[in-house]
Amino acid sequence: MGIKIEKTDKKNELKLEFNVEAEKFEEAIKKVYARNSKYFNIPGFRKGKAPMNIVEKYYGAQVFYEDAFNELAEEEFGKALQENEISMIGKPNVDISQIEKGKELIFTITIETKPEVEVKNYKGIEIKKIEYNVEEKDIEHELGHMAEKNSKEITIEEGGVEKNDIATIDFEGFLNGEAFDGGKGENYDLTIGSNTFIPGFEDQIIGMKNNEEKDVIVTFPEEYASKDLAGKEATFKVKVNSIRRKELPVIDDEFAKDTSEFDTLKELKDSIKEKLQEENEHKAKHETEEAVIKAIKDSVTIDIPKAMIETEIDNIKRDIETRLSYQGLKFEQYLKMINKTEEEFRAEYQGQAEDAVKTRLVMEAIVRQEKIEADDESLKEKVKELAAIYGKDEEEIMNNEEFKKYIKNSIKFEKAIDFVVENAKIK
Repeated sequence: MGIKIEKTDKKNELKLEFNVEAEKFEEAIKKVYARNSKYFNIPGFRKGKAPMNIVEKYYGAQVFYEDAFNELAEEEFGKALQENEISMIGKPNVDISQIEKGKELIFTITIETKPEVEVKNYKGIEIKKIEYNVEEKDIEHELGHMAEKNSKEITIEEGGVEKNDIATIDFEGFLNGEAFDGGKGENYDLTIGSNTFIPGFEDQIIGMKNNEEKDVIVTFPEEYASKDLAGKEATFKVKVNSIRRKELPVIDDEFAKDTSEFDTLKELKDSIKEKLQEENEHKAKHETEEAVIKAIKDSVTIDIPKAMIETEIDNIKRDIETRLSYQGLKFEQYLKMINKTEEEFRAEYQGQAEDAVKTRLVMEAIVRQEKIEADDESLKEKVKELAAIYGKDEEEIMNNEEFKKYIKNSIKFEKAIDFVVENAKIK
């Protein structure tokens, strides 16, 4: 077995020439015959019992060539990529120079590879310090959410509708005195301020009392879905059947006892502050990492092959398809909903895909240049974490070589990010 690897005249392209011994090619043919002999039906022999030389005479010597070639080429090509640490992108182009029983199998595979990236300025990157402080208004905002969750609805007998009230209404819409389809509803619960109805409708409900009737005049937006109604003035006859209002609890020590594990409002507020500080630290850390990576990435020029960008767009599309499947939707339905063709969808994500590929290439280069490795302890920790998330056995993950390789790459990337941040000048 011999292999010669050389660069072609094209950028990021390699040509791999393989010479496989005649004996190895013949062994592959025998394997293919053994696997497929049961399908051959030749006169004078029971089905699947004809010897290989008879099958070759009957169908031609080339009958096993294609399968034998595919088996050998896949094995030898995969081995060559792994042993020479070649990262192929796109589809390989195969050319067979010689294929004949009793002779060497000679073929070439031309591939496009990842661009060779060298990053020079990744230490001492200068960025502004990013930090977020917890203010009293942030704590009050969280307490407000808790009060909303623990609010009670009360029925309003006296007085009119106010903003944020739930008004149960009957309504019917008319254009030029004629009722129109879809403009009628009974006992509809409308939250005032939710902007559920046409602009101006909810504002005119404010102040109405129980059992009060009123004409509400509104104009449909020009971009309204129904062309028959778009831009037209309509009159809605509205009756308020009932009014409900949220009653918020008083935020005090009793509130803290009822809604949390704490006995006092001060303890609850301290806890909220601590939680918000942790969230802010995480946010600041993430944004600092992004800022450093962006600064490094912007300093590097890379001619990214189209195949890499297209593959990244495929990954984005696959993620969207997965999320859509949880909602019982297909990708084609999604395209109709957003009024886009697949070509327009791919064009929209072109920039995002290019940015993601460039980030990956830059970080891979730093991993390589700094000789960053995934140590056993980090690997065990990550496997334990993923096993808990996916409900898998740790040993099962460790025995999956592809998944383990993916985990190791993730660890290397995380370490590379930590490295460039630690070496950045944060002002």
